[in-house]
Amino acid sequence: MINSTAIKSVSSSVQCAVLFALMAACTATLANAQAPASGAAANAAQSAARTGDLKIGFVNTEKLLRESVPAQRALKKLEREFATRQAEVEKLAKRFRDATATFDKEQLTLSDEVRRTRQRELETLSRDLQRAQRELREDENLRKNEELTQLQERAQRAIERIAAAEKFDLILQEAVYFNARIDITDRVLKALAE
Repeated sequence: MINSTAIKSVSSSVQCAVLFALMAACTATLANAQAPASGAAANAAQSAARTGDLKIGFVNTEKLLRESVPAQRALKKLEREFATRQAEVEKLAKRFRDATATFDKEQLTLSDEVRRTRQRELETLSRDLQRAQRELREDENLRKNEELTQLQERAQRAIERIAAAEKFDLILQEAVYFNARIDITDRVLKALAE
């Protein structure tokens, strides 16, 4: 008999898919019970109906992205890759803060022409800082997305290998609730570490 707690509280589209699979299994069981079957297909259907269990697994994607060895390597790689640019942006930010503080202290003693010139310089410096920060953020996001895509593809292959090897009928990656006994995240983490 299929354990209903395994599918309890998953998203409605997944629930529908699971329910359709359950209905199909029940229909096959009833059909096998009501009419004598013949041939290899009938034997396979009877065998499936006899086992009756739907093997479901759950993978916590957030945990994979946070704790897997490839995710940790990618994070360190990105930190090294952008360390120089991050330091440059921080230097520019410090320069802007220092120039602003100096201007704030001196502005009352400056002539109008010098004050306007310094304000324009500060505005230019501010724009340069904002542009540098924006470009750094965009480049970091682009690289993070590239690394994330590679990690997701690798995780997908690992999940598919586990599903085939352990004969899972369904593996979910999103759920409102899941029972810990169907969680295979640690197995996927181990597979990604190899």
